[in-house]
Amino acid sequence: MSAPTHTRPHPATRAGVAGRLPWWALALPVLAFAALLALILNPSDAHAATGDPAITQLFEYVQQLMAR
Repeated sequence: MSAPTHTRPHPATRAGVAGRLPWWALALPVLAFAALLALILNPSDAHAATGDPAITQLFEYVQQLMAR
């Protein structure tokens, strides 16, 4: 009984167009980093939301239902 022989896999080929990132894959993280950096450097521009957000009201309602 002979053992099966294994062939070597083909070496990795260089990635063509499919291997490149689209322009927005680099632009979006750069924009997000720049926006967060701007908020850190000038925190007076970061304003808290006014009023009671809907998610807080939802949590309070669920909490009241569970307390019953």
